[in-house]
Amino acid sequence: MNILMMTIPVTLLLVTLFIVFFLAAVKSDQFDDLETPAHGILLDDLTDNEENNNQEKKG
Repeated sequence: MNILMMTIPVTLLLVTLFIVFFLAAVKSDQFDDLETPAHGILLDDLTDNEENNNQEKKG
């Protein structure tokens, strides 16, 4: 029974810390857009391709 007197406050402290860190991450827009960065690596960079095409036409 004595172990409950120790684990309950420790658990409440951990839950409180998790909530504080989660709310801080949400406030700093860490979870704003999760899909665009993952898809960005798959897309071609159009500005680089256009610059390369223009240099090939000039040279």
